[in-house]
Amino acid sequence: MQQDLKQLATVMENINGRVNILSGVKQVREEAGDHNHSAKAAVYSESITYDRSGFDSKITSQSNPDLDKTKNIPRASDMRATPRSNTSSRIILTTYPGQSGIDPFMMRWGHKDPMQRGPVVVARTQSTIRRRNAIGAHGGSYSIYHALAVASKDLDVDHRPDFSNTEPAASIGPFPQWADSSKIVSMDPLGHLSPWLFTDLITTENVDIRPTIAITKAHMKLPELQESVRKGRLVPDGKICLNETGELAVTKFAVEPVWYLPGVAARFGIDEGTLRKSLFENTGGSFPELITRGDIKLFLPPIGGLTVYCFGDPARMSDPLARLALRVHDECNGSDVFGSDICTCRPYLIFGVEEAVKEAQNGGSGVVIYFRKEGRALGEVTKYLVYNARKRGTD
Repeated sequence: MQQDLKQLATVMENINGRVNILSGVKQVREEAGDHNHSAKAAVYSESITYDRSGFDSKITSQSNPDLDKTKNIPRASDMRATPRSNTSSRIILTTYPGQSGIDPFMMRWGHKDPMQRGPVVVARTQSTIRRRNAIGAHGGSYSIYHALAVASKDLDVDHRPDFSNTEPAASIGPFPQWADSSKIVSMDPLGHLSPWLFTDLITTENVDIRPTIAITKAHMKLPELQESVRKGRLVPDGKICLNETGELAVTKFAVEPVWYLPGVAARFGIDEGTLRKSLFENTGGSFPELITRGDIKLFLPPIGGLTVYCFGDPARMSDPLARLALRVHDECNGSDVFGSDICTCRPYLIFGVEEAVKEAQNGGSGVVIYFRKEGRALGEVTKYLVYNARKRGTD
């Protein structure tokens, strides 16, 4: 009986996922006001005039005389046998607008119609690199580990994920803010629907389009919550607070950053050029297309994303009549995970969870947003230096 119920639950979860993705795609397209146009016809490239003054000095082997010297090249007899690379020896350091073979998909950030707005395309695989309309890489900081897997031949350079049965576990949006380029500038509001919204484009154009948001349902178990129930701060209701141990039902949203550079610049009160220059110089020149590709307005930075923990019905988050209890929390590995004696982040996090649950049980919405940027993006090295200074009497 238990095995049958488990199998039935799995089937129902699969059906629920497909219903959610069909519902999400349908709602987005209905909101756009056009049900029948095809992705291939609607997403197109547009020629862009771009001032390249100051950026015409391309890096080639001829620009570095050291590359032409042969005296330092080891003899074949001195070289150890090394595995052959599965990638081309040709390296593309940067590209330019109008360059032969460069044909980016149009990106109209904030357009109401997702087919007119276009997908986020950032992969550098052979079939996709010329169509990119974003700088950076999927996975944020984890893109470095992806590179290691490719280099060590544990992952094929042209590998594409299989998104079967990965559909969102809850239907979200669309909302008016999605159609305003100034409202959302650090994530893709269509990120949870991308592989399904642009299925025709993936098939006909053979491009790699991936989600930047994933939605799932889970149970949360924190030791402190059992004490919360025992002391009466949380009351089990069988729906949100499931039992006497304080186990919670939660909907989780994992979000990778997608920056719309004009919007990010506006948030900081600076011009886009200043932002691009600073990002290029302060990442060790890792992303030259920030300088050479002014036509590309999206950047997937190599940083941590965020996770949204929603208690209760996710639809209540957007209900203007529903009360919202919200905790915005920066990652603190020392306290959140290991209970540091100098930091009180975890108690604040537990308090935020309790308040979110209580508000959801009262008919409102309870949300905890967990940013994966250690200590307001200080990082643990800097934090530990500060800890030492505090313990030694420095304010």
